[in-house]
Amino acid sequence: MKIIRRIALVAHDNRKKDLVEWVEWNWSALLDHKLICTGTTGTLVEETLKNKLDKSLKRSIEIRKLKSGPLGGDQQLGSLIADGEVDVIIFFWDPMEPQPHDVDVKALLRIAVLYNVPTACNRSTADFVISSPLFKTEYTPTLTDYSQYIHRSVRL
Repeated sequence: MKIIRRIALVAHDNRKKDLVEWVEWNWSALLDHKLICTGTTGTLVEETLKNKLDKSLKRSIEIRKLKSGPLGGDQQLGSLIADGEVDVIIFFWDPMEPQPHDVDVKALLRIAVLYNVPTACNRSTADFVISSPLFKTEYTPTLTDYSQYIHRSVRL
C-alpha cells in the first residue's frame, strides 16, 4: 500500500525556476502524491509533470490549483493546513525581494509551524524532506493541544 501525501508547492516569482527544476529532478517521487499549488506555480508544475509523463508514462497527475498568493492563494493554503489537508509544504520564497503580500506569507509560515507541517523553504531542505524515510512511511505529527487556549476565559 502506498502512502499518499498532500504536498503543497509554492514559489515566489524569482524562485519559480528553482522549484520547476526541483520538480523535474523529483518528478517520479511526486507522481503518487496529491499536489496543491498556488497560482502560476500550479500551471508551471503541471506543464513540467505533463512533459515528463508524456515522455515516459501514459498517465496524468492531478494538481489542485489555488489562487495566486497575492490574490488569496496563501490564505487558501493556510485554511487547508488548519483543516489538516496538507502534509508537506515546499515553499521556495524569495528573501531578497519585498512581496506585496508579505503579511500573508508570514501568516502561512506561522500556521504551518502551528500545525507542525514539515515546511521546506529552500532546495536543500526540500531534498532532505523528500528523501527522508519518514516521507515514505506512515507518520503522524505530534500536535500541540490548544484546548486551554480555546477555552480560556476572556474579560472585557
